[in-house]
Amino acid sequence: MRILIVEDDKGVSRFIKKGLSEEGFGVDAVFDGEEGLYMASTDVYDLIILDIMLPELNGFEVLKSIRKKGVLTPVLFLTAKGEKEDIVHGLGLGADDYLVKPFAFTELLARIKAVLRRGQKDVEMSKICVGDLTLNLLDRTVVRGGKNIELAGKEFAILEYLTKNAGQVLTRTMILDKVWGYDFDTSSNIIDVHINRLRSKMDHGFDSKLIYTIKGVGYVVKVK
Repeated sequence: MRILIVEDDKGVSRFIKKGLSEEGFGVDAVFDGEEGLYMASTDVYDLIILDIMLPELNGFEVLKSIRKKGVLTPVLFLTAKGEKEDIVHGLGLGADDYLVKPFAFTELLARIKAVLRRGQKDVEMSKICVGDLTLNLLDRTVVRGGKNIELAGKEFAILEYLTKNAGQVLTRTMILDKVWGYDFDTSSNIIDVHINRLRSKMDHGFDSKLIYTIKGVGYVVKVK
């Protein structure tokens, strides 16, 4: 799942991005309202974390604009503006939750998960099934052939992306962009490292493979 952070305090932004990345989310971060509006309007995210006091456009203006454009992505305001009228105004514009700084990351994570759960209109949409493999996106569990498989955050994120696009070859650049964000070093071999770990967990001990390498191109999940 992908999250966009629109926060002008780069220290706060780095803190949130690191924590969410460790939980397996793909995270993009921008630092002003105009760029936030552009990213929210042109890319697909599962959630937007939005500050209010931003350069260029404030968070209220960003939310109003994306809703006018028909973007229904859930929005969680994370802001120092904690007055009752601010909270009422933010929720009235279409925000899904409102958290006041200073905050604990554990509470932010719990709020994010609650918003994402509310956004699931159909429980079955929270599950991905490919052959004998099932991913539950809400509780982030993986079962193959009746066996529970423990995955680290990034491993789960990669597997989620591959299984959502089962049968389609995904390049290393596509995986990097989706899981680590557009600003990650594309020369890194981190994808190969994580794929090897995934294979050792997902394919070892089973009669058939799920994860295949397409030499010179990328990776694909498929059932033969």
